[in-house]
Amino acid sequence: MANPKKKPSKTNKANKSGKGGAFVLGAVLGAAAGAVAGILTAPKSGADTRKDLEKKGKKALKSAKAKSKKLQAKGKKLEKKGRAAVKKASTRGKSVTKNVAKKRKKATTRRKK
Repeated sequence: MANPKKKPSKTNKANKSGKGGAFVLGAVLGAAAGAVAGILTAPKSGADTRKDLEKKGKKALKSAKAKSKKLQAKGKKLEKKGRAAVKKASTRGKSVTKNVAKKRKKATTRRKK
């Protein structure tokens, strides 16, 4: 019998929240492996194959660096938004706590009279 309170696994959480990072990584690695396999089986001389690999490697590195910069910028924006949201929630929480404390104090004061 399955436990109804069982928490979903991390894999299920990622899929449910729309974060398919593992799938994308697998697709990229698969594409890279296919490209390398294609180059290595092409009927070229060793020197030509090495030049092709070097060009494709440099292109891939340049692309990875560009994507890394974009992701870092996006991460910084998300961090800034997150910090602002936490600050707002904290301020709101403090305000609510003060209001509840005031109401509690009034209620206990009224009972004593």
